[in-house]
Amino acid sequence: MAGKFVVKRSGDQFMFNLHAGNSQIVLTSERYTAKAGAMNGVESVQTNAADSIRLVLSDSGLRFSLTARNGQVIGTSETYSSESAARAGMEAVTRAAEGATVDDQT
Repeated sequence: MAGKFVVKRSGDQFMFNLHAGNSQIVLTSERYTAKAGAMNGVESVQTNAADSIRLVLSDSGLRFSLTARNGQVIGTSETYSSESAARAGMEAVTRAAEGATVDDQT
């Protein structure tokens, strides 16, 4: 089920969360100084989330990051209770990003 990117302000910066179809946040971006940076981040998630090699599990196995082709982190997950839950979260990112809408709350 397609998800939704929620773009919003964080203080004087901008960021986004990717919500799965069930409204749970499955990926959170870094903070950007300009809205255009956050929007580029959304596009990067849409481009890279389908490539499983871009989803990188942390050493603890309880978190993951989505990286761009240049290795830069685009977004990170919450901390999960187990590696299997983190892997399920990785799959949720892939599903949610495909066809996701953008809710600009700035």
